[in-house]
Amino acid sequence: MDRMLDMTTFVKVVDSGGFSAAARALNMSASAVTTHIQAIEDRLGVRLLNRTTRHISTTEAGQVFYESCVHILAEVDNAERAAQELQSKPRGTLRLNVDVAIPRLIAPVVAQFTMLHPDVSIVITMTGRMADLVEEGFDLAIRVIPVPDSSLIIRRLAHFSFVACGAPEYFARRGIPEQPTDLANHNCMIYSDSPWRKEWEFIDPDGGDLLVPISGNLQANSSDALRFGALHGQGLMYAPRFLVADDLKSGRLVPILTKFRTGELTIDAIYPHRRHLPAKVSSFMDLLFKHFREDAAWTDQPDQASPAG
Repeated sequence: MDRMLDMTTFVKVVDSGGFSAAARALNMSASAVTTHIQAIEDRLGVRLLNRTTRHISTTEAGQVFYESCVHILAEVDNAERAAQELQSKPRGTLRLNVDVAIPRLIAPVVAQFTMLHPDVSIVITMTGRMADLVEEGFDLAIRVIPVPDSSLIIRRLAHFSFVACGAPEYFARRGIPEQPTDLANHNCMIYSDSPWRKEWEFIDPDGGDLLVPISGNLQANSSDALRFGALHGQGLMYAPRFLVADDLKSGRLVPILTKFRTGELTIDAIYPHRRHLPAKVSSFMDLLFKHFREDAAWTDQPDQASPAG
């Protein structure tokens, strides 16, 4: 039988002073109450209650058991209350698995969330790969590479496009590509976690999709590493537009092949379960959606520097 129900019944019998009163309080029959008490005594091999026709009292063993049961049931109530509070009010630790290109985009959300919910601590782990959320203990992932696991819940935050670009210093030395095929003669730095591998995607104005093979002397799984290489004139970069928006505005980087559209990816929030999301997760996601909805201009800002190509 259910030991928790056994203990609850026993405590109610002692507190109410009888089997009938306990049965009424628990909304069960008197015979069911008797069955629970007998089950405990049989399992323990001790007598817990002294019974008369008009009164019950605990034996010495029964008093010890009663006090332990009261403590255990109180701890269970506390545990359930704590779990419900985690569900209803953000608290605890929020563990995020974040794509290496994303931190600058979600930093405002993280700062706002911790100010609104001081009982929550955030742990961010950045990876180029999609983590196993359940096995590795993450509450939420924010990724830019499509996720193959169909059992996960995926909610789209935003779309973003890419831009091929380089520093004026580079173009002064190597010239400006006029067509995607010209990239074969240029040092094109490679993002090793790109879904296009060692190709850059361009879409011809007439609708043709071009996957252009590229090569270069720097390969990294960090878009920031490639950005710094581009800023120092090392080579060309095929970058998420949001990553280099400020550089394009200032002229530190210059876009090329602008008559061609580029590939697009999405930013997704990913979590393992749809039901009973903890408040810390649902509240953080609410802020994420608000941020990307209200600040969506970053996804497709026009370049302020003069385009090359």
